[in-house]
Amino acid sequence: MSSSAREAILAAAKRTAQARGYGGLNFRDLADDVGIKAASIYHHFPSKAELGTAVARRYWEDTAAQLDAMLAETADPVRCLRRYPEMFRKALESNNRMCLCSFMSAEVDDLPDAVKKEVQTFADVNVAWLSKLLVAAGLANSKKSQQRARAIFAAVAGAQLIARSRSDISLYDTTIDSYRAAGLLPK
Repeated sequence: MSSSAREAILAAAKRTAQARGYGGLNFRDLADDVGIKAASIYHHFPSKAELGTAVARRYWEDTAAQLDAMLAETADPVRCLRRYPEMFRKALESNNRMCLCSFMSAEVDDLPDAVKKEVQTFADVNVAWLSKLLVAAGLANSKKSQQRARAIFAAVAGAQLIARSRSDISLYDTTIDSYRAAGLLPK
């Protein structure tokens, strides 16, 4: 199987996990989506756990790259913090999907340990980035930045969850605006 088929499987698994979580990953459905036989998926991913691990790892790696790119576009940490919710909004714009790792976090009791580790890494990457920018922007000192970063991460993920449950992206926007008005996010 070619690397392009592997990438297509990962892309299909990402879309599925964003819509139905880890529990929704099914090799037969993924094969139909990609246009291959289900048995072909096993060539690169011998188990659902290995597929889930790979897709969660790719998701946090892609997110880390997006966060780095955002910071490279503008060195202004306040502007980056204002833009941070846009990443979560994009999932909602894509057929009312959710952040893959937020969805999988809700399934933590049923996740294999390797998948849990990647999901936790996603949160760690986001919190570390937010913390670094909060300090750089002078919005939190180094002792308080982790706590505020976790609050921002949890709040943005929660806004996404509420909006998804109502299939209403404007609800996400108004919730993010309320976080800005309350001072959690910069205006």
